[in-house]
Amino acid sequence: MKQEFAIVDIETAGGNPGDGGGITEVAIIVHDGFEILDSYQTLINPERNIPGFITGLTGIDASMVENAPTFAEVAEEIFSILEHRVFIAHNVNFDYTFIQKSLEKSNIHFKAPKLCTVRLSRKVFPGYKSYGLGRICEHLDIQISSRHRAYGDAAATALLFEKIYEKDPEAVFGMMKGNNGEAFLPPNINKDQFLALPEKTGVYYFHNVNGQVIYVGKALNIKSRFKGHFSGNSKGRDKLNLKNEIHDITWELTGNEFLAYLLELHEIKRLWPKYNKSQKFISNTWGIIQYEDGAGFIRFQISKVKTSQACVRQFENHAEAWKFLLEAVENHELCPKLCGIQKSNDACYDYQIQQCKGACCGQESPEEYNKRIFEFLDKLSNEDGTIIIKEKGRTPLEESALLFEKGMFIGYSFIDKNEDIGSPETLFDNIPKLKPYQESKYILRSFLPKLNFKNIFLVK
Repeated sequence: MKQEFAIVDIETAGGNPGDGGGITEVAIIVHDGFEILDSYQTLINPERNIPGFITGLTGIDASMVENAPTFAEVAEEIFSILEHRVFIAHNVNFDYTFIQKSLEKSNIHFKAPKLCTVRLSRKVFPGYKSYGLGRICEHLDIQISSRHRAYGDAAATALLFEKIYEKDPEAVFGMMKGNNGEAFLPPNINKDQFLALPEKTGVYYFHNVNGQVIYVGKALNIKSRFKGHFSGNSKGRDKLNLKNEIHDITWELTGNEFLAYLLELHEIKRLWPKYNKSQKFISNTWGIIQYEDGAGFIRFQISKVKTSQACVRQFENHAEAWKFLLEAVENHELCPKLCGIQKSNDACYDYQIQQCKGACCGQESPEEYNKRIFEFLDKLSNEDGTIIIKEKGRTPLEESALLFEKGMFIGYSFIDKNEDIGSPETLFDNIPKLKPYQESKYILRSFLPKLNFKNIFLVK
């Protein structure tokens, strides 16, 4: 039996496949590689609001779909056309996932072989900068009668498929044979790009068509992690959009997981990539502020940190700062009122139960009280010094040197294991410095228990 293809295009109300997608229009062209055998098109009532920007793009508004069938009402008909045919679309995973999830809501299980005309175009017509439907049709002199309408785009895709099939039918059938193990690949990433990915630890970058970084990640095995991003059915609009937008991958090897975590954080903060969310926020750092009152007592106060303020120590949130200061009050016999822990016009509560020496009510001099404050500050100074941590390098003959100041990551370099790098101070001078970020403190804390303390060096 001759192989038939169902060339599909849909328009949506801007939803995502998981919640039914809000399909507003479906067009299917049945093709045998040489000519159109049949066609189907319909508007769909998405049963939701159509945003203005979608109407601006497609021309489809609420009045047009008000009396159109819902997807459930035409699900059986659509399934009967798609069944036993190869599903084809430009950026196929987008259309396929929307149709599949919408059919599932009507209790119809749909699974079909699929082909992507973006990937086929890249293979058969190499060398173009962009393979978006408008651009590739322009390159190949294919007219699109109604851009961003389902039938207009499906008809253009059918003409594109004819040109692909005519020039290289083996490319079509070769990709159908398990897609040569490439079925998971985003449409604008080819097999050679994937094979070039290292199976090593590091940080990787996804770039869009203009070379801009749109996602940064870390991995013990970059190639394996890349495949994990796109294997299976992508869920959610962001994942589908990322898959369609990625055009290139670059990477930086780190040799160890610790540096990969730190570098990923730094790069997300530096580049602010479109599709990163977990580290992509502006920190409202809390800190313990030190000042001297009119009587000469050194006081502490917890507040959000401003660039003009000198902090005793910084924290991610108020609760952590509060807990730390409570422990300092207990361990160094400090006055909770002078530390901002208790508010009172008279003596603090701790003085009343004989746990405070009376700095808050004139029973202890500033000189005596401040001695304990200085002991506390000296202890913090020692804890918050500058350290270098040696870790694995990118090769067996190499080590990495990770630089921390006040607990924050501020730089790294790779050094020859057999080279005498001198003192920690000399190495400090030779490590390129990076902008510190508060969140790197928490990465350091999580990795400290795993480190060999022989590889931690204090910079004096």
